[in-house]
Amino acid sequence: MSKAAQTLPDDPALLKALVAALQAENAKISATLRAHDALIQTLRLRIAKLKKQVFGQSSEKIEREIEQLELALEDLLIAAAESETALMEDGQDKGALETAVAGEVADRPSRRRPRVSDSTPRERQELDPGSCCPDCGGDLRMVGEDVSEMLDLIAAQLKVVQITRPKKSCRRCERMVQVPAPSRPIPGSMAGAGLLAHILVSKFDDHLPLYRQHEIFARMGADIPDSTLVDWCGRAMKVLQPLIERIEADVMVSNLLHADDTPIRVLDRSQRDKGLVKGVKKGRIWTYVRDQRPWAGTSPPGAVYAFAPDWKEEHVHRHLAQTRGILQADGYKGYAKLYGPDPDGTPRLREAACWAHLRRDFHDEWGKTKSAIAREALDRIGALYDIEREINGCSAEIRLAARQKLSAPKVAAFFAWSEQQLSLIPGKGDLAKAFRYGLSRRGAFSLFLEDGRVAVDNNPAERALRPIGIGRKNWLFAGADTGAETLARAMTIIETAKMNGLNPQAYLADILARIHDHKINRINDLLPWNWSPLTTPQAEAA
Repeated sequence: MSKAAQTLPDDPALLKALVAALQAENAKISATLRAHDALIQTLRLRIAKLKKQVFGQSSEKIEREIEQLELALEDLLIAAAESETALMEDGQDKGALETAVAGEVADRPSRRRPRVSDSTPRERQELDPGSCCPDCGGDLRMVGEDVSEMLDLIAAQLKVVQITRPKKSCRRCERMVQVPAPSRPIPGSMAGAGLLAHILVSKFDDHLPLYRQHEIFARMGADIPDSTLVDWCGRAMKVLQPLIERIEADVMVSNLLHADDTPIRVLDRSQRDKGLVKGVKKGRIWTYVRDQRPWAGTSPPGAVYAFAPDWKEEHVHRHLAQTRGILQADGYKGYAKLYGPDPDGTPRLREAACWAHLRRDFHDEWGKTKSAIAREALDRIGALYDIEREINGCSAEIRLAARQKLSAPKVAAFFAWSEQQLSLIPGKGDLAKAFRYGLSRRGAFSLFLEDGRVAVDNNPAERALRPIGIGRKNWLFAGADTGAETLARAMTIIETAKMNGLNPQAYLADILARIHDHKINRINDLLPWNWSPLTTPQAEAA
């Protein structure tokens, strides 16, 4: 019997009053839940609408509004979860609770148990009742066991590794003997490889500023000045530079790349006297992604990031100077010259357009006007995606055969229907603009029907840029052009490691521990798709 049940009064009148009070409290909490859920749904709809607007002409104002709304939504969800917990602790069944507010919580994401990998360490705690029966004293025999799991955390902890090198002299020849000092990730520095990897991943992947890391390390018992953290980051990135250059060289000569870009605000030192707002300029980070996994290609996945202080086409021309083949990207005008023929008459790059981008334009129109034409366009494009889901992961030959048989007729019908609709609707509206965008790039939108390697959309590049959007919630701008360039290089090695299924912190810790002793002509062994960790005790200690 619970402690709460033991303290209940025996008087029926008092029990009725207590039940009535609990029912009133539950009704109040349920009303609060309904109000929370109504606001949650409103915020979700607003966020979804704003996210659709961000694509295309990206707006910093919209992005900041999304960030604030997502924070407000998070707080509301926590408050709603707290209220639900209070109801269940008062004895109300969870199923009854969800039924009571079904109209408001129908769209709430279902909760699921955390997924924990098999490689996660497990500690067994066995609660053995002993060998004797507590009632009669007889011997107990094993008939089975119940196993449940609880996820816990071992807090991060700093440690000081003392490297002791005894000096010894030979009794016969008086020679002094001492083991050479091991190389350090940063010569002359106190930072170990594991610590440096943690700092780099925290800053460039988790987007945790160094001054916050300083506070965290202080709680662990180490006062590491901000200036020292800055120096360690810079010197560690210098150590990793040869590896980053190899990743860039390998990815950028691929014959099929996804490309996209996103704005990033950069502090402009030349205008710092004009105030913070005017002293910040808009730079650009491009990403170029090789991902052959959807068609079972042999080249490993990789992502290269590059910063430019503006949006001029000269930057993408420099980035793609060694690239030949197919470029899948949006309609950025800077790519246009790259699609022109070389002196020998062959196109330098062939353009593959993004059906998701076109679909987004029709979705925006349908969301604003509920246009039946926009709805039909969405359904027609959706039919192409239904086919793509069935052939994802198949070889390029299988994908091409399926597209020729199933997708080609639908694409031809879509463009024929687009021409008909364009002649019937106002020419200055957004719907007509979407149709013209698709018809003007019909060849680029149809390229996936000619080559099974080509994706139906540019989602790999858009996914690669998501960390930038997440980072903008933690930092408002980069400190300078050089800081943005460092960010791009760091993301190149971290995101490529993640695309190859690696834990970036474990990968960087191993690389930093051994790169100085690694032969430069075998640097390719350390690339994320070739890497295998050292198994020596020294590596485990690092």
